[in-house]
Amino acid sequence: MSVSRRQLLPFAALSATYFAHIGFFNPYLTLWLKDLGLSLVAIGLLTAVQAATRLIAPYGWGWLSDHTGERVKLLRFGASAALVLSLGLWFDGGNWWLAIVLFVMFFHTSAMMPMSEAAMAHLVSSGGAFDAKRYGRVRLWGSLGFLVTVFCAGAWFEAYGMGHFPAWTSLSLLAVVVSAWWLPDIKEAVPSHESKQSVLPILQKRPVQWLFASVFFHVLGHMGIYIYFSLFLDANGYSKAVIGLMWAACVLAEIIWFYTQSRWLPWLSLSAWLVLCGGVLTLRMGLTASFVTVWPLLLLAQILHAITFATHHSVCIALLSQHFPGSLRGRGQALYTALGYGLPGVLGGLFGGALTSQYGLASVFWASLVSSVLATGCAWQVWRLKAPVATTS
Repeated sequence: MSVSRRQLLPFAALSATYFAHIGFFNPYLTLWLKDLGLSLVAIGLLTAVQAATRLIAPYGWGWLSDHTGERVKLLRFGASAALVLSLGLWFDGGNWWLAIVLFVMFFHTSAMMPMSEAAMAHLVSSGGAFDAKRYGRVRLWGSLGFLVTVFCAGAWFEAYGMGHFPAWTSLSLLAVVVSAWWLPDIKEAVPSHESKQSVLPILQKRPVQWLFASVFFHVLGHMGIYIYFSLFLDANGYSKAVIGLMWAACVLAEIIWFYTQSRWLPWLSLSAWLVLCGGVLTLRMGLTASFVTVWPLLLLAQILHAITFATHHSVCIALLSQHFPGSLRGRGQALYTALGYGLPGVLGGLFGGALTSQYGLASVFWASLVSSVLATGCAWQVWRLKAPVATTS
């Protein structure tokens, strides 16, 4: 086994355990909150708490990691603190208590993947260029972790109810802590004060502005899936086990993509892939909104996750590695998380709850379709302004 592969193993473990935690937490959080007797509006507000932390936490942690070089120590601290804070979910302190616990817990977990991505960025590059094969082989372990827990948790909650949700949270975070402490304790070189770079000149570039706009609308288009998909299926008579299978289908599709993406990505430029991802997301949202009771079409929509999420994510990471190199990596990844996941998550939770209460759960997927069209338009601007750049294999 080569040195680089040995170095990547702990990152694969962290990806697997972190997304194993996400794999049960995100799909079933809304069902747990529903089981507690909360309204759709309250559920939307509480799920928006997670996204709200992504507005501030990732950039704060990213700035700190860029300026100290201690990404691994910060990852360990964040994981350990989140584990301790998760114990607060075991106590019934009302909605405000729940909101506070979720906010502080998410504050420590929301930046874990941006810091991890930044920490391994130099390991998944070849001659300074993005290596899709090595990145995909690490990232697919996260998808595998998600797949295992989304399926197992669905079967467990179907058999025993949602009461064990806090226990699943703490146990999965314990696995994240173990993985974080397995990471090699390497401190990256910190540039001198004179050589430290600002992100402002990069953010003033038109292709970068359109890239973040595209990411914003693209992820906003996914919010119907991330927040309301489980509730949508539950309202249409699907069992929790089948809900888990539907989530598992999309994750299995992304695993296959991550494993084979080095074969397909060179077919188009990165910016062209960005446009394609937006178009496929539009199709996916239309199928989900229109054919929720036709399970073969719904399954097809879930399988399109390979393009709408996996491809889109790899393309964005590749583009970010070009625009935010070296000591800018942490802040570039943090901006991607904050603008791409934080703000859309807040808006999806706040307005989605109001929208579903007024017009029903299907309405949020039609709104997601509109956002997908806007994402495609912004991606087209990236393609138009930026010379085609193909990823390396």
